[in-house]
Amino acid sequence: MFGEDSYWRDLIALTWNFKTSEGRQDIAAMLRATLQHAAPSGFTVLGEPTENDGVTEAWFSFDTAVGRGTGHLRLVGGEAWTLLTTLDELKGHEEPKNHRRPRGAEHGANRNRVTWREQRESELAELGHTRQPEVVIVGGGQGGIALGARLRQLGVPTIIVERNEKPGDSWRRRYKSLALHDPVWYDHLPYIDFPDNWPVFSPKDKIGDWLEMYTKVMELNYWGSTTALSGKYDEDEGRWELVVDRAGEQVTLRPRQLVMALGVSGKPNVPVLPGQDRFRGDQHHSSQHPGPDAYRGKKAVVIGSNNSAHDICGALWESGADVTMVQRSSTHVVRSDSLMEHSLSPLYSEEAVAAGVDTRTADLTFASIPYRILHQFQKPAFDAIREQDAEFYERLAAAGFQLDFGDDESGLFMKYLRRGSGYYIDVGACELIADGSVKLAHGEVAELTENEVVLADGTRLESDLVVYATGFGSMNGLAADIVGQEVADKVGKVWGLGSDTTKDPGPWEGEERNMWKPTQQQGLWFHGGNLHQSRHYSLYLALQLKARAEGIPTPVYGLQEVHHTS
Repeated sequence: MFGEDSYWRDLIALTWNFKTSEGRQDIAAMLRATLQHAAPSGFTVLGEPTENDGVTEAWFSFDTAVGRGTGHLRLVGGEAWTLLTTLDELKGHEEPKNHRRPRGAEHGANRNRVTWREQRESELAELGHTRQPEVVIVGGGQGGIALGARLRQLGVPTIIVERNEKPGDSWRRRYKSLALHDPVWYDHLPYIDFPDNWPVFSPKDKIGDWLEMYTKVMELNYWGSTTALSGKYDEDEGRWELVVDRAGEQVTLRPRQLVMALGVSGKPNVPVLPGQDRFRGDQHHSSQHPGPDAYRGKKAVVIGSNNSAHDICGALWESGADVTMVQRSSTHVVRSDSLMEHSLSPLYSEEAVAAGVDTRTADLTFASIPYRILHQFQKPAFDAIREQDAEFYERLAAAGFQLDFGDDESGLFMKYLRRGSGYYIDVGACELIADGSVKLAHGEVAELTENEVVLADGTRLESDLVVYATGFGSMNGLAADIVGQEVADKVGKVWGLGSDTTKDPGPWEGEERNMWKPTQQQGLWFHGGNLHQSRHYSLYLALQLKARAEGIPTPVYGLQEVHHTS
């Protein structure tokens, strides 16, 4: 029933894994290994199938032995081309919503009444002290918060540990011009959508306030001012021994499951250069940039040409600094409005909402396209953008800016999924480069002097400030600081598809390495990504953790092999 060119993407429904099987033989092998325990049944078409350009699409629901799921099918010539199956909920462990929502206030007279506030205070005092959590999430940004909310609704005792004091501080502490480059429809958190009057592009402090509110309203056990110091897995007990510093007090937590929710990035990549110790000005990584206010009238050199570099260059120019961007390699640039028009609007826009495409439908539609062929869906949109914005790109090129559209011309999303870097969503800084307001230099940095950045070709850039907008390493580099290098290497590189394109070495994986799914280290998980991924994939990670907490068998098919340690 499957074509020769066919794909079955399963999100934990049959495989208890994120697994895309490619071609008839691969699909058959997956089914032989999973059908007996998964026992899928009750397939029911939802709504009316649609047909466009010879492709028939349909949604369906189904059951497994332990849960209920949703699927999406594409047929070409009467044969299956793509099939998506996802697990939505576990039977007997459904979220308490709609007709299952809790009653809340207890009516009647009761001398032993315990109020909601008393229950929360008791939980906060006990969990992590007299009662151990099932899950500890390291990292309290949007990823950790979204997963914490999912686990809360599933009744899984969870603590989120975050080194910053309050939820949202990881946004508040960044440079003041930072704002989301994704539109609001793409960025909702689970359970609570942004209000209808929320701005299309959220400023960082507004996002920080939203995350703080969300954490409180969703009743999350959030330990701020807490740093994870060390973690060791006890094979005999099946628990982690995680030592944390909570506002100066060392506490040992013993969860069964440990989740690293450290974004999509790992440790900052800070180049080691001759003369850094002699440089008399300020120098720091973009993640530590305090903002432009102290640099009015100063000479600034920003090394890098992706999102952070552009944002920082733009803000420094606005503050009156003399700014030079050092571009070391070509960058994919797409204007924000064009991205919305040609790429995001069919699924994430006011028009999509009006057409009945809610966030869940949009997420599942995007998830239904296997990564192997996603570039085929992306390339036409970016071809249209390149044609529409030809003059814009010509002006950038004339200024000397080196442009690309990815190794296969497929644009932004494939670059993000493959390597998590190499792009800029333009919200204005490109105009400063095109008209020369922000100067442009090229090449690697050879050394720093007392007051200069010297490039490999001998170019000397006078500078009072050097910002290293040089990106981040794999997330398992941060994990190594907690669980040790041996465990981090056992897990291997986090992120990337194995596409064998720039900064995404093969072999082909077909899914994001080590994200949201079992790893080679029992009880260790990775979660994060952008707001869309944090929202959507948090459901499937939460269900995997809930199943393990309840003792539901979770035989994993196709556990990812390790080919790269970092």
